[in-house]
Amino acid sequence: MSFTPSGALLDGCVLAVLSREDAYGYMLTQSLQAVTPISESTLYPVLRRLQKDAYLETYDSPYAGRNRRYYKITDEGKHKLTHTIEEWVQHKEMIDSLLFPRAEGELEEETEGEPDDE
Repeated sequence: MSFTPSGALLDGCVLAVLSREDAYGYMLTQSLQAVTPISESTLYPVLRRLQKDAYLETYDSPYAGRNRRYYKITDEGKHKLTHTIEEWVQHKEMIDSLLFPRAEGELEEETEGEPDDE
C-alpha cells in the first residue's frame, strides 16, 4: 500500500526538497518519486501555485544548448515549510494514536516511580 500526498502535504514535500537545493522539474520529480508515487503532471500545477503564492521563484540556467527552469524556495516558502512541518507533526501524532493505541496499563507503568507534582 502506498499513500500519495496531496494538498498541503504535497506542498510541504516540494518545499522540503527545495529547501535543500534548487532543482529543475525533472530533478524535483525524481526526488519526490524516491519516497512517494507522483507524476510530473501532478507536480507542475503544484509548482505554478507555489510560485503564484510567492513560496517559490524560478530562474533559467543554460544546459546542453537550452535553458532549464530551476525552482528556488523563497523566505516566505521557508516560513510556510516550518508551519507545514509543525502541522504535520501534530497530525502524525493524532494518526499514530489511532493506529497504535496505548494499552490501558502502559501509561501507568511509564509514570510509576516518577515524583508527584504535589
